[in-house]
Amino acid sequence: MPRKTIHHVNTISEFHKLRKLPAPEHPLISVIDLKTIDYSTAKGSTFAPGFYSISLKRNPGAKIKYGQQQYDFDEGLMFFIAPGQVFSIETDEELAAKHSGLILQVHPDFLWNTPLATKIRQYEYFDYAVNEALFLSEKEEAIITGIMRIIEQELHNNIDKFSEQIIIAQLEVLLAYAERFYQRQFITRKISNHKILEKLEALLDVHFSDKALSSSGLPAVQDIAAALHLSPNYLSGLLKSVTGKSTQQHIHEKIIAVAKQQLSATELSVSEIAYELGFEHPQSFSKLFKARTNLSPLAFRKMYNN
Repeated sequence: MPRKTIHHVNTISEFHKLRKLPAPEHPLISVIDLKTIDYSTAKGSTFAPGFYSISLKRNPGAKIKYGQQQYDFDEGLMFFIAPGQVFSIETDEELAAKHSGLILQVHPDFLWNTPLATKIRQYEYFDYAVNEALFLSEKEEAIITGIMRIIEQELHNNIDKFSEQIIIAQLEVLLAYAERFYQRQFITRKISNHKILEKLEALLDVHFSDKALSSSGLPAVQDIAAALHLSPNYLSGLLKSVTGKSTQQHIHEKIIAVAKQQLSATELSVSEIAYELGFEHPQSFSKLFKARTNLSPLAFRKMYNN
């Protein structure tokens, strides 16, 4: 099967031209009404934009895909794409005609020499996959729509020395609200989140019962997240909301639990236990154990056996 061609859309103007939209009023930032997009130009295409894209969508019509993850836009939601992220569009043109919402596009150059140029990279939801989209209540949707409309109005006005400052301020507010809404989503989806936690624990149980750990090595956060069909950042954010601990911390806790069992119930040396757990160097295991328990492995064994 031939590989799909990835279309690198480097500028917002290029995106407008590709979608048969009027040229943007500002070359580095644009607010697009979804009803004006010609989806026939995008059907079955795979893209990697050179700019940030923040989408607020309602009603079915398009399926957006990252890798093997696919999402139908049947409800009001937001998703975020960072420069260089690859996504594809598959759509039914009749259904797409009912699509509504807004897309805010911001080129990194627009943020140049502002605090947001660095801060925007700290918002982890730009690394979330589409299947981890942000679901909005009507009130939340109205807030985001209002901010996007303010930015749109600024672009319609004559650009002056205050324009960039006002737009940047609105963008910062929008991103802060998105952060708040994601934290709310983690809380309101506690049942599904606890199911993910159970699956994580089961995965770690299976991993650390594997006798081939000495060759397969320690579990990586990326591999655990992939097995749970989640992006690494989303998984860690979810776990922090439920347990207060990141994915890496959960992995370390499991390592310590298994190590304690081995130290107290077997006569394996510290080095043998380290290798069995997947550590390349016993010193790394001993350092982690002491950091987590305030005891060296040998001190723990001695205390337990006394």
